[in-house]
Amino acid sequence: MVAAAVVVASLSTSAPAVAGGTGHGGWVPAPQEGFEQPAGARCDFAVRVQPVVDEVRKLVLAEYPDGSPRRELYTGKLIDEVTNLDSGAVTRVDASGTSLVEYAPDGSMTWYVTGPVLLGFRENAGSLPRGIWIVDGVYVVEFDPTYVHKTITMVHGSTHDVCTDVD
Repeated sequence: MVAAAVVVASLSTSAPAVAGGTGHGGWVPAPQEGFEQPAGARCDFAVRVQPVVDEVRKLVLAEYPDGSPRRELYTGKLIDEVTNLDSGAVTRVDASGTSLVEYAPDGSMTWYVTGPVLLGFRENAGSLPRGIWIVDGVYVVEFDPTYVHKTITMVHGSTHDVCTDVD
C-alpha cells in the first residue's frame, strides 16, 4: 500500500518519499500526504484525498549500495477522506493494507499487497479504468519507472471505484 506510499502516493504522479540512509533501524513513520486532482484526471469532478487516520509505518528490509531502498515493508491503519470538490460529497475509505515494496534499478517498483489500498488511475494508464480505486485482497501492483502506468494482478480480491461514491 504503500502503505504509506502505497495508498496515497499511488494516487499522485510522484514516487513515494523515501528516507535515505535509514538503514535497518526499525519501523519509522511513513506519513501520507493529502492531494487534489482536477476534474477529469481521476474522476469526472475535482477531488481531494486527505488522510484522517494515518498510522502507516515502514521498515527498510534491503538497500542498494548507494543507500537507496531496495525493499521496504509498509503497514498501518490508514483512513482516507475522499471529497468531491464540486458537490461537497464525502466518503471515508479504509486503505490499511500491508505491502512489500521492491524498487528496481530502472526506477520501476512492485508492490506485493494484502488488504485494501487506494490507487489512482489515469485514462489508459493501467489495468483499471480512470478512477480512484480501493483494491482489496491479495494482489501485485507493478508500476513503470514513471509511476504513471500501473498493472494489477489479482490473486484474490475486489476493486471498487470510489469516484462513484461521491458522484
